[in-house]
Amino acid sequence: MSTAIVPMHKAKSTLSQLVKRAAGGETIFIGSYGRAEAVLSSVANAKPKKRLGLLEGRLIVPDDFDEPLPAEILAAFEGKAK
Repeated sequence: MSTAIVPMHKAKSTLSQLVKRAAGGETIFIGSYGRAEAVLSSVANAKPKKRLGLLEGRLIVPDDFDEPLPAEILAAFEGKAK
């Protein structure tokens, strides 16, 4: 398990072996000219997706939230405040 960068051409020709290594838990760096440009890793190492509805039932949206703003507040947003 090394942190060497696999050159792009070699990665193209040995993709199936690299995928097997990544599935086994190894993180593969792919790049060119000694610089990593991509990472190949196991799906098990992937970050979990963000959950929608995390604050459901905890926030209260007022009935008038989409009503026009009062003139003085609107003027402040537009930089015309007195």
